[in-house]
Amino acid sequence: MKKMRQCVAMIFWLMAMKSSYAQDPGFSQFFSSPLNINPALTANINEKWRVISNYRNQWSGPAKPFSTGTISFDSKIIQNSSNNYVDENTRVGIGGMMMYDESMGGALKSNYASLNATANIRLMKKEGYEHNGGRIRHIGKADNDEGAEQRLGVGLGLIYGNRRIDLNKLSFGEQFNGSDFDTNLPSGETALSQMKPYISASAGLLYTYKQNYTHIDLGVSAFHVNKPTQTFIKDENQSLARRYVAHANVETFLTSNIILNANGVYQNQAAASYFSIGGALGYYIPGYEEGKDVTINAGLWYWSNNAMIPYLGISYGNFQVGLTYDITTSTLNEAAKRANTFELCLVLRGNGRTSGVIPSPWK
Repeated sequence: MKKMRQCVAMIFWLMAMKSSYAQDPGFSQFFSSPLNINPALTANINEKWRVISNYRNQWSGPAKPFSTGTISFDSKIIQNSSNNYVDENTRVGIGGMMMYDESMGGALKSNYASLNATANIRLMKKEGYEHNGGRIRHIGKADNDEGAEQRLGVGLGLIYGNRRIDLNKLSFGEQFNGSDFDTNLPSGETALSQMKPYISASAGLLYTYKQNYTHIDLGVSAFHVNKPTQTFIKDENQSLARRYVAHANVETFLTSNIILNANGVYQNQAAASYFSIGGALGYYIPGYEEGKDVTINAGLWYWSNNAMIPYLGISYGNFQVGLTYDITTSTLNEAAKRANTFELCLVLRGNGRTSGVIPSPWK
């Protein structure tokens, strides 16, 4: 039985090694990890600042192959003294994110830190709806249905990455003594070495359109545009592949209490690609005190050739929590022991919500 566990471990180790060259970590709740999708989404928020923490445990069950966590902070800066951040002709924002990613129970450890800066300008605006602190106040539809605003944002980022192998948590063929694996024996993997840290660059564009009670965001981005060297075997020709991203988000307020949000993302890196698309409905409950509003969200997303992803979330005042569980649709669901994947996201926004104003649950 122990031999079988070692074989399974080695299989997932090989998978992890391949993924270390192929793909960056991704999230089912991509809409709640904006700095990992597009640097231009930095400070694309309804409040002045935002803190997000994500935790993903992927494919636990047959083994413990992937565990990922992040914490990020982004904020608008150089704004005037009023709280009307959305109506600024020009917005400037900064943000940063720290991420860790572990494979094989910590045998392969990756750490990342990013720093982003973004500028967002208004292209045009036609009056027709009322803003308040970055959200739309539901006082009845405006008489002028042409009320609209268009904005264009650009974001730039730098990423520091560091990946390491803990050989003490691995077993190799040279360590098999005929009946068991003896980790005190030499591994025979003399070609392996620790990877040098790297710095890569990212860039993105974001287009935003707002018409009365409908908000649309469209964006594209590229990560690791300088293709930094990344190798465990001292091969200077091996580099980190660029990651290309396209994303869209549509949010509309169906009534004064119901919010519809639909979004999708497409990512491509090292000949591997996927898309995720879906949506959620939110039910808004106004609070009796300012900043005590509640929004309950439920939805479903589809991750291509991977999983169906039900979502449940709730926000109270300036705090939000979201939970997803991946229902595997790939061949991995044929494993003798079910592979389980879940994600937890926590969001804290600055400047609590104003009573009587319906917030965007994703910004």
